[in-house]
Amino acid sequence: MRAVGIVLAGGNGKRMKQLSEKRAVAAMPIAGSYRSIDFVLSNMSNSHIQNVAVFSQYNAKALNEHLNSSKWWDFGRKQGGLYVFNPTITYDNNSWYRGTADAMHQNIEFLKKSHEPYVVITSADGIYTLDYNKVLEYHIDKKADITVVCTKIDDMNEATRFGVVKFDNDNRITEFEEKPIVADSNIVSTGVYILRRRLLIDLLEKADEEERYDFVKDILIRNKSVKRIYAYMMDTYWSNIATVESYFNTNMDFLKKDVRDYFFKESAIYSKIDDMPPAKHNPGSNIKNSLVSSGCILNGQVENSVLFKKVYVGNNCTIKNSIILNDVHIGDNTYIENCIVESRDTIKPNSHYVGENGKIKIVVEKNERFVL
Repeated sequence: MRAVGIVLAGGNGKRMKQLSEKRAVAAMPIAGSYRSIDFVLSNMSNSHIQNVAVFSQYNAKALNEHLNSSKWWDFGRKQGGLYVFNPTITYDNNSWYRGTADAMHQNIEFLKKSHEPYVVITSADGIYTLDYNKVLEYHIDKKADITVVCTKIDDMNEATRFGVVKFDNDNRITEFEEKPIVADSNIVSTGVYILRRRLLIDLLEKADEEERYDFVKDILIRNKSVKRIYAYMMDTYWSNIATVESYFNTNMDFLKKDVRDYFFKESAIYSKIDDMPPAKHNPGSNIKNSLVSSGCILNGQVENSVLFKKVYVGNNCTIKNSIILNDVHIGDNTYIENCIVESRDTIKPNSHYVGENGKIKIVVEKNERFVL
């Protein structure tokens, strides 16, 4: 594909509450064996984008460790590759990334040294599959300056989390409001944009001169009447995981066969591989409609839940409608329902955790691992 990829993965994820204390949203575990950023990087790889930059900042340690090699996503190594850029204090610059546009501007040499004529910009908290080649074809056909990938959502209250757009009969965007208090449209931006590389460089340099740092507010919205900005409508599965509720619901979606088939039969999702044995189901365990990852040892009952890698479930335990993150040890006779259990936790025997009144409870046991 004639494009360079940029993944914006530096957000602080405050709406994730305790879940983002350990990691960036881009590194949040998804569907038992993946991380959020895997879906975007897989889309890049499947679209034959070979030159990809990831801009990380907040809580970047886990994300940087996950991205320690480009081989997992098969990016070009002789020509192109996977590059991770963290903010760096230099003689000319003494600030962290002040926004998405600033993150790209601080690394503008990456864009200037690239040879591809187009740029695909994405956020790292979207769970979806998309062939960016089709978006580029649409972009060229429309003679657009910027193309924004959009989708319809059912919940108007959820629309206030995103950029809300309106467009004319030709799909040219006429209105774009970022995270409105009240949304008057259910068409939202997915955080995926395509434009020419030279145009992006010019827009970033102009924004920096004016001390403007946000790509959406200070570039897209300010130029909607000047540049030809078009909406590309996406009508397949798309979810943004940047809140506790959306993260929980997205993982629960992978318990549905049609969602699993969509992601894993119709496309390929790549991730860093951990060499672990398959899950072990001991006598007395009972598993119903759940995703159980490699390295797990199960002795109790698990129903409508997602268990990530290396989870131990003790005797006479019951886990319902919950997400158990990596390397959790659950003691005997424990009951967990409507919860997200943070990774590397040790849940003491005879514990009882239930998210009540439709709320998801985050379980964080800040203790040392001990023998049960």
